[in-house]
Amino acid sequence: MQQAHDFGDESDALYELLAPLNDTDFGRQTLFKDWTINDILAHLHIFNHLADLSLLDPDRFAKEYGDMKDLREEGLNMREATDQLLNNVKGRALLNLWHDYYPKSTAAFAAADPKQRVKWAGPDMSARSSISARLMETWSHAQAIYDLLGVKRTNGDRIKNIVIMGMNTFGWTFINRGEEVPEDVPYVRLLAPSGEIWEWNEPSDDNCITGQAEDFCQVVTQCRGIGDTDLKVTGETATRWMAVAQCFAGPPETPPAVGTRRV
Repeated sequence: MQQAHDFGDESDALYELLAPLNDTDFGRQTLFKDWTINDILAHLHIFNHLADLSLLDPDRFAKEYGDMKDLREEGLNMREATDQLLNNVKGRALLNLWHDYYPKSTAAFAAADPKQRVKWAGPDMSARSSISARLMETWSHAQAIYDLLGVKRTNGDRIKNIVIMGMNTFGWTFINRGEEVPEDVPYVRLLAPSGEIWEWNEPSDDNCITGQAEDFCQVVTQCRGIGDTDLKVTGETATRWMAVAQCFAGPPETPPAVGTRRV
């Protein structure tokens, strides 16, 4: 699956950003819910591992995901539960743990049947959707680190996977909030990093979203609020969607307020 290789490439880009850091740097807080770089790496690593288990060993996935759920039910938050499961590894040791592991995920999913069904926290999904979700999480959580370090990110066209997830979760964004799904799905026209034009749905001047693909990805992953991007949004449905867009699973989240995540 190309999505598996895209995941590996995105992980490599994050490693290149992190490789020069020292142990102290990993304790710095980002603008994402005050998570540190340590918190982000631990989160990425443990869910890469769980995704692998869901593909290769469903019984062990059920056991290890159950262990995490048990810790959460005991009152630990996500970061605390993850730290306990990873024996509180931090800094460059954590970086090496994550870096040594994700190529295995890349290889396992690259060799898998894209349509294979795998277990997850919510409904079952395809193997293609699973590794696409790992790519999306790696990309979106990495944005907080790029922001913290003051590094302007250079994206590749592999972010099209995230755009597709954003498009596919149009309806779910409203369902997740207990709202009726609008019938007039907006026209989306985006400029890819390569300069290619990506388009979805029927062209419309009255109900549309146009701009950089990177900005669209930042909004649907809630790395940025719509007010901190240069996306042009026209029409009631397009405006409602971009105000609360959410391509990731879980209860409805409130996008970051203007100026709270942008550096």
